Amino acid sequence: MLNITDSLLSMRQLDDLARQQTSIHRLHPVTKLLTTVIYLAVVTSFDSRAIGGLLPLILFPVVLLTLAELPPAAIFKRVLFVEIFVLTLGIVSPFLNREVVSIGGVALSAGWLTFFSLLLKTALTVTATMILIATTGMDRIAVALRILKVPKLFVLQMMLTYRYISLLLEEVQRTVMAYALRAPEQKGVHRSAWGSLAGQLLLRTMDRARRVYEAMRLRGFTGDYHAGEVGLKLGARDILFAAGWIGFFLTARWVNLSSWLGSLITGVAP
Repeated sequence: MLNITDSLLSMRQLDDLARQQTSIHRLHPVTKLLTTVIYLAVVTSFDSRAIGGLLPLILFPVVLLTLAELPPAAIFKRVLFVEIFVLTLGIVSPFLNREVVSIGGVALSAGWLTFFSLLLKTALTVTATMILIATTGMDRIAVALRILKVPKLFVLQMMLTYRYISLLLEEVQRTVMAYALRAPEQKGVHRSAWGSLAGQLLLRTMDRARRVYEAMRLRGFTGDYHAGEVGLKLGARDILFAAGWIGFFLTARWVNLSSWLGSLITGVAP
């Protein structure tokens, strides 16, 4: 039950962080959304064994975390949660791919390179996504998507999922709490009760969804999610932010900045 409560508080923490007023928070949401999407595309476009080429791209989330004054723990604990799943899936790569490659005269397994590259890509993409949410908020991201002519059905589905998944967690919390009160000496939910609890949860969530929908209809819901106006126009600062970072991303994609910087420091040609 404590984990469910933590999940609820964790979701609301991102909304609280999005209300700050830093230089990054004040940027136009379209600027941040486009920059982040291009960043994700560049990161995922690297070869499956790339590691050195990805390292310069760490600069983007580090700079944004600093300028946006976000608590690193709030972002990295979510990254760690995703990395655990990637770790369990990717750990088989070194055993499936035993090809040996030479990097700088050092023989390495291609499987391990693929594994560490996957972990690094996951960390970069999830961190950038969390920073976007924590500096923009889902409402303003929805507005940015509609400005970019993303179909309203997709935007509506995304917003309803984000907003009302907390209601599902609350129903789970109530169900588990009711079970715990009826079996105070028992740790967790006994497997014999899993089926009945799942059925009760399904019925409760369906009833809750019906009441939410009826409330939305009474308030004039017609299929559009009205998140309000952005209240900002694209300015020179927004254009410079996007152009500067996108230029850096493309440079890092086509030029091995790590190798170039290393040769510049050591005086040895790459």
